[in-house]
Amino acid sequence: QVQLVESGGGSVQAGGSLRLACVASEYIANISKAWFRQAPGKEREGVAAIDTDGPSYYADSVKGRFTISQDNAKRTVYLEMNSLKPEDTAMYYCAARWVGGGRLSPGAYRYWGQGTQVSVSS
Repeated sequence: QVQLVESGGGSVQAGGSLRLACVASEYIANISKAWFRQAPGKEREGVAAIDTDGPSYYADSVKGRFTISQDNAKRTVYLEMNSLKPEDTAMYYCAARWVGGGRLSPGAYRYWGQGTQVSVSS
């Protein structure tokens, strides 16, 4: 069982930046990782995903603004978020071990973190 712990959330003004980090309890270089978010009253949605050999995937709403990356030595996956908008406000979750389906589908990952809150004010 892989434990995932997110950090880096906070409150920023529109146009600002945040960097989220997700640290795993064990080696995760050989499994896919992803970031999801869920706003109040909305379904959880995929934001970005990265495969073991590097290819990454992004939701249309964040392309060009968010970047997913990984540091295998630190067992960490990052989400760099720039040009933040109020509609980016949500709880952000880290997920790992893709088990099938779309890379940005919530049902496609086995392990989940507890989330970190991101709030963007206008």
